[in-house]
Amino acid sequence: MNLPTNYWHKLTFTILLLVGAFAGKSQEINISEIVRQADEKFRGTSSIGELTMIIERPSWSRTVSMKNWTLGNDYSLIYITAPAKEKGQVFLKRDKEMWNWVPNIERMIKIPPSMMMQSWMGSDFTNDDLVRESSMADDYDQKLLGEEELESYTCYKIELIPHDDAAVVWGKVIMWISKKELHWLKAEFYDEDGYLVNTEILSDIKQMDDRVMPTRLEMIPADEEGNKTIMIFNKIDFNVDIKESFFSQQNMKRIR
Repeated sequence: MNLPTNYWHKLTFTILLLVGAFAGKSQEINISEIVRQADEKFRGTSSIGELTMIIERPSWSRTVSMKNWTLGNDYSLIYITAPAKEKGQVFLKRDKEMWNWVPNIERMIKIPPSMMMQSWMGSDFTNDDLVRESSMADDYDQKLLGEEELESYTCYKIELIPHDDAAVVWGKVIMWISKKELHWLKAEFYDEDGYLVNTEILSDIKQMDDRVMPTRLEMIPADEEGNKTIMIFNKIDFNVDIKESFFSQQNMKRIR
């Protein structure tokens, strides 16, 4: 069947318009900004919160309660309120440095960068996880891998590779962020050799102060069946009036 030349011209023009529209839509997706917004839901400019951590093992479980203060990405202070054995322990992060105050022995311990991958209080969270030493938006290059359905949410699946000079503990992170709400719903953490170390599942989405966010985090190690640690945000206030001077070694000994 021979079609007129102008038909083919119109068809070609239509195809070019569709390709151009698709390309334009793709360019509108700012992956770095998506990661930043999902990450910032847990940060704010500052915050004061109350959290519960449940460490689950095949034959036992343990619950730790704490208060947490943050200022930006560089300052964090965690005060343990229960159980009695650990009550009064304080963890402080200032910029790239981290300390632990242990009142029972009245000792201030500096935690070196080499220990950021170590377990925090016997849990499946690392020291890095708890003080959020790294920023997913600033310390990693982001790449969109595609889209996947996760717990009734359509999510961006994003690969994060650390910058060469970034002081981070992971060789690669895969994140799932809901397209509409920008909730961080899942993350897989890989070591430098590409082996899966931990999977983090985020759920129980609620209103917390001025935002809607996941309030339950489960960290599940890849090679320890039956082990996981649950972190629950019981209460959190964002963008509170808190000074840099609050985050000091002197205040670690006074805080209650």
